Amino acid sequence: MSKSTDHKWWVLVTVCLAVFMGMLDITIVNVALPEIQKSFATNFSTLQWVLNAYTLVYAMMLLPVSKLGDRFGKKPVFLIGLVIFIVGSLASGMSQNDTWLNIARGFQGIGGAAMMSLSLSIVTLSFPEKQRGLALGIWSSVTGLAVSIGPLIGGALVDSFGWRSIFLINIPAGLIAIVMGVIFINNTAKTDEGALDWLGMLFSTVMVFSTILALIQKETHASYAWTDTRIMSLFALAAVTLVAFIVTELKVQAPMIKLSIFKSPSFVGSNIAAFALGAGIYGGFTYLSILMQNYMGYSAFQTGVKLLWISVFTLILGPLTGLLSGKIGNRWLISIALLFGVGGILSIAHLLQVRFRWHDLFLGFILLGFSNALVNPPISNTAMGSVKREEVGMASGVLNVFRQLGISFGVVILGISVTNGYNDKLNSGLTRLAQLPPAFSSHVTAAKGQLVHLLHQAGPFAGRQIFTNSQAKPYRQLPVFAQVHDVVFQAFQSGMVRACLVIAVTLGIGVVASMVLIRDKREVGTKK
Repeated sequence: MSKSTDHKWWVLVTVCLAVFMGMLDITIVNVALPEIQKSFATNFSTLQWVLNAYTLVYAMMLLPVSKLGDRFGKKPVFLIGLVIFIVGSLASGMSQNDTWLNIARGFQGIGGAAMMSLSLSIVTLSFPEKQRGLALGIWSSVTGLAVSIGPLIGGALVDSFGWRSIFLINIPAGLIAIVMGVIFINNTAKTDEGALDWLGMLFSTVMVFSTILALIQKETHASYAWTDTRIMSLFALAAVTLVAFIVTELKVQAPMIKLSIFKSPSFVGSNIAAFALGAGIYGGFTYLSILMQNYMGYSAFQTGVKLLWISVFTLILGPLTGLLSGKIGNRWLISIALLFGVGGILSIAHLLQVRFRWHDLFLGFILLGFSNALVNPPISNTAMGSVKREEVGMASGVLNVFRQLGISFGVVILGISVTNGYNDKLNSGLTRLAQLPPAFSSHVTAAKGQLVHLLHQAGPFAGRQIFTNSQAKPYRQLPVFAQVHDVVFQAFQSGMVRACLVIAVTLGIGVVASMVLIRDKREVGTKK
């Protein structure tokens, strides 16, 4: 890869531009949903698929595109992914109804998966080992920055140019990335000349699809129990296809994924850490944003500015992690970084009090910023350094799947934690209110009162809106209304504290896995 090596820094710029677009589109749409809803006059449940269509297709295509990159060369598949992403962005920006938009978002997800998965292996192969840590640090910094800065950029674009701009902005940026990719990225050697493992691709796609869809079903239907047939059937399908995938990979001559890569404890440990990071910090972004917008009264743009306190450290510390990992090793760096995250989220849990103030979050955001900045590069470096050169493509796909599964799992589990904590505190808080009129007192006791029903129907994520919409109008004159307001905020605080503890435990599992499984090269000798 001499040409790629000669232009390695331009290669890094190219893939970082592509990755920034792909990851940005996971979070940037959140702030545009209200405007899209007005434009298409559709309900919010339907609108959620604007988010889920991209995430679902993105996750299920990560492994197949990695294999296609091994089979046909990483450069052409990466560039084709860029083209697909641009076409999907154009179609999204030109959408005339929600169905059109959802289909376009799914198509866009195919390109996003190719860009994300192949970019990591392209960077790994373009840099010599001594510079790889720095390059992966920059790559990881861009990834973390894109996830957390999405609401800020989205808010600015929507306010200035309308919701279609969040998709159309990808077209000029994508065209620039294509031109740079054609010029600077070298044609990588094909690492797999055998027949395509069609069965492996099918089983892996169905496995990831059914797992993510089951989590989405649980997320969008809070009333569904985990044992609901509509969820359990999808998990059962995932389990069956997982077994079929393993059997297939053990038998075919050119497997989609060599299961031998999981014999490396370091590779397993880095994937567990990636899952914990996705479930804990990235999954937690959703609920921190809800806290700031729906309870603290910040606009989408202001929320994005506040989240910069988490993302800005990736620009400062991310590139330096390569030097740090050389000094203390990836195992210690990942563990320390995740411990920063544990400290940050426990700080938020401890300081968060009604009425919510920015200083409740500030220290936690700083620590989460350190965690986010320090943890991504050594995770990628460990995973890529734990496999043979010809296996970096499949290793990249596996790592990205674990990270994305973590995000989807985290959003669901944390949502359940917030909801359960909210409902428990809401019920106990309402029953203790002394000034409720007799008519409401009996209803509260029976948990069937109209006011109680309204609060439960709105759920924990309505926030201030519950007290300003038309349904709440009949109750605004009640003397107890202000107390009910406090009870709702205290209930959400209880739910957030519970979610913070779940995040802390999740990140703690990542710490333990990293310490136990990951071994640095100086500890195990020179790698093959």
